Amino acid sequence: MPQAQVAMDVRRVSDGISIVDVRGELTAFAEEILMEAYRQASAGGTRAIILNFEGLRYMNSSGIGLLVTLLIRANRERRKLLTCGLSEHYRDIFRITRLDDAIATFHSEEEAVRAANVA
Repeated sequence: MPQAQVAMDVRRVSDGISIVDVRGELTAFAEEILMEAYRQASAGGTRAIILNFEGLRYMNSSGIGLLVTLLIRANRERRKLLTCGLSEHYRDIFRITRLDDAIATFHSEEEAVRAANVA
């Protein structure tokens, strides 16, 4: 059985903001790991979660689907979901799929944190 080729670390940068560092491949096999990272990141009254994709090597349509599922969950829980560190290729995919209309994308972690603080 194929395994997830992804690792995610959760960091809290302030009382209301957590960052999930995504490293590896975001595919269907990453679902359990992504949902656990979201659970950890959302603990303690977190109002914004930033997905840091600087370590992303690969994402397919199933990975995009997982992000949509995560977005729906975040919206239902009244949390803001942001991203940073996407390569130009994946920024294009976010634009084509219009995912960037629903999830704010930033070049750097610092920009995402500033935007999350404003929200």
